[in-house]
Amino acid sequence: MSTPRRWIAALAILALAACSHQPPYALHDISGLLPPLQFQLTDDNGRPVTAQSYRGDIVLLYFGYTNCPDVCPTTLAMLAQALRGLGQQASKVRVLFVSVDPHRDSAALMKRYVGYFGPQFVGLRGPDSELIPLTRRYRVAFHRDAPDQYGNYAVEHSSAVFIFDRRGRVRLLASSSDGAAAVTTDLRRLVASS
Repeated sequence: MSTPRRWIAALAILALAACSHQPPYALHDISGLLPPLQFQLTDDNGRPVTAQSYRGDIVLLYFGYTNCPDVCPTTLAMLAQALRGLGQQASKVRVLFVSVDPHRDSAALMKRYVGYFGPQFVGLRGPDSELIPLTRRYRVAFHRDAPDQYGNYAVEHSSAVFIFDRRGRVRLLASSSDGAAAVTTDLRRLVASS
């Protein structure tokens, strides 16, 4: 092969490689850094569900509680805005809101709470025997203070949003500070690629 043809062939290979390269995600790419989605809980209709119940959907997993005064409603509102940005593609996404306060978060309360954010939101709860292994699986920290004389107590928790592809593999990590536009952009890409 002559030198000009070699150069043309090399340029064609480089052009193809450049076309196939995906830009980085706007959110934190954690592909392969955590185990696949796996749990056994009860949904906000009182039905037992597992991770397999949501296979085929892009899943956003978030841990919080309905009495949370700030970070939970802020994060869920941001996710709702991100899903609105997806339009009809939002039907391929589920936001699983796992209560770290199942003593106060009944199924009925969870259903009412997540209903404020949209039809893609599902409240999940379970006893500590199911919740604690799940939080350890995804390195989520939470702590319930001792109840006061009236039975009230505060709950502290980490606020990451774990995003899984349709096969239940962890892909991205988001927080409320990432913003709805970044979440929409990356979810659109995951929906298209899964």
